Amino acid sequence: MAPKVLVSDKLSETAVQIFRDRGIDVDFEPTLGKDKEKLAEVIGQYDGLAIRSATKVTEKLLRQADNLKVIGRAGIGVDNVDISAASKKGVIVMNTPFGNSITTAEHAISLMMAVARQVPEANASTHQGKWEKSRFMGVELTNKTLGVIGCGNIGSIAADRALGLKMKVVAFDPFLSEERAAKLGVTKVELDELLARADFITLHVPLTDKTRNILSAENIAKTKKGVRIVNCARGGLVDEAALADALKSGHVAGAGFDVFEVEPATDSPLFGLPNVVVTPHLGAATTEAQENVAVQVAEQMSDYLLTGAVQNALNMPSVTAEEAAVMGPWVKLAEHLGAFVGQMTDEPVKAINILYDGAVAEMNLEALNCAAVSGIIKASNPDVNMVSAPVVARERGITISKTTQEKTGVFDAYVKLTVVTAERERSIAGTVFSDGKPRFIQIKGINIDAEIGRHMLYTTNNDMPGIIGTLGQTMGENGVNIANFTLGRSTVGGEAIALLYVDDRVADSVLEKLCGTGMFHSVRPLEFDVA
Repeated sequence: MAPKVLVSDKLSETAVQIFRDRGIDVDFEPTLGKDKEKLAEVIGQYDGLAIRSATKVTEKLLRQADNLKVIGRAGIGVDNVDISAASKKGVIVMNTPFGNSITTAEHAISLMMAVARQVPEANASTHQGKWEKSRFMGVELTNKTLGVIGCGNIGSIAADRALGLKMKVVAFDPFLSEERAAKLGVTKVELDELLARADFITLHVPLTDKTRNILSAENIAKTKKGVRIVNCARGGLVDEAALADALKSGHVAGAGFDVFEVEPATDSPLFGLPNVVVTPHLGAATTEAQENVAVQVAEQMSDYLLTGAVQNALNMPSVTAEEAAVMGPWVKLAEHLGAFVGQMTDEPVKAINILYDGAVAEMNLEALNCAAVSGIIKASNPDVNMVSAPVVARERGITISKTTQEKTGVFDAYVKLTVVTAERERSIAGTVFSDGKPRFIQIKGINIDAEIGRHMLYTTNNDMPGIIGTLGQTMGENGVNIANFTLGRSTVGGEAIALLYVDDRVADSVLEKLCGTGMFHSVRPLEFDVA
């Protein structure tokens, strides 16, 4: 029997035809995604569900999806899909991470040019029969400096277009290497320097704890007077109220926004201000982009349903069905190793080496590599998955290498991940126990035996009395329950580490108290996806 796919959102006819041409039984119901009850009634009939943003794939819906094997999202954002619930149900979630890149970059350039020449206001004035030629004095882009915050896939395209307009481009991206910057033709700078130099600023980063309000009131005050700011990335990257104040004072000359902290945006401090161009999240709204992501998701879903091939999956590696049963825990271990290093590394990564020892060296190392690299990059870019991570790494000029060796120690197999930056090397090793649970077995060359939990705390210090007591007392006094406590040291009195598995994320106030004791070199909270 042919696999059966439901298309519950608006998707191009070309994409629907791809399913049919590949022998897939497809039902095209582009409005069904908005009818939660009807969708829940019929979802059990389907092997695949192709969606855009209107369909909400909740845990409740997935409970009715007894035959569902794959969800394909035409686009990059999967906020409308409960990935954790899908994983537990055994449903693969795919997206199309690169189909909107050119379109979004072009929209940023369009807004920048519209703001530079006050096009929307001049257009409205002229339509009203006015001829206010002297009112709308603009500025040229030629020889101006564009500051690109986030020079990944979309940011690098925006930079390339700006260079074509004879602009100078400076870029702030902690993961952009000097070599990659030189290849792009941009100058890599720190954020403060970008703010001081840029005539225009465009943002192309995901929304994370580190990037939220990256253009805060404080940082906006550091910008050059007369700067123009464009945001086609994510709402919440810019403090909208602070920007509105800067626009009113004249410090910021103009802004172009396609995304807002609250969407749909029916109100914003930016609305109604002169020389502010706003659009309703149109970054991906071109015929070409919609066609690209629709065709791509149809091809990916068809490949999986007919051959088992997995592409752009957010919740599983590209492995065969036979490999999956054996490799699952090792893939999770590789992700955890990468996540540890990614959360601990603030400077650009230059190289990643992954050592496979013993039995693991005979597995599908490409998938394990992808899992480890994904874990590293996800710390700064949550949109990355195991398929797109190597592409992002290459764009950042990161060298990835692997080493294999026969069993050398007490463990039948282990994985060691080493990350090289301009300032240091950082390594961590782990294995999978017979119960299928990943464990950390070495950090910075110090042997440990640490269970991995969702919320953890990592500290470094000189080996001396009182560390255990201080950690335990501080956690207890602040209501933090410790599930597991692991210690290790290089030598007596030498460097020592502690890794605590706790029930909840450790609050910033608790971290400050630990740092205030003067006993620790570093105190870092860590988060791991253990679902």
